[in-house]
Amino acid sequence: MVTSITSFGRSGLYDWMMQRVTALVLLTYTVFMIGYLLFNPDLGYEQWKELFSGTAMRIYTLLAILSMVAHAWIGMWSVSTDYIKATGARFVFQSACGLLAFIYVVWGVQILWGI
Repeated sequence: MVTSITSFGRSGLYDWMMQRVTALVLLTYTVFMIGYLLFNPDLGYEQWKELFSGTAMRIYTLLAILSMVAHAWIGMWSVSTDYIKATGARFVFQSACGLLAFIYVVWGVQILWGI
């Protein structure tokens, strides 16, 4: 039996709901960005910089980054617990996924907030 010690949430239902919420955030962000790109065909650096200089857009982008990481973590945790039966291999795989998720969040914060 697989324990949920490395699961993102408290239960399978919580993880399922988190998957749906993060998918919705990612969908709205993607639709917004595609719409912005379509309505601004001659997009230059200054306009792109102006879009991301607003606090609301930075927060929305940070929410999208955190949603992407949570969505990916839940998905990869589910796949690893379903298909990697060896505890050591599953631990290494989940550790690598967790490390990458952490790196992506730190990198995203550095890009967004200029830290």
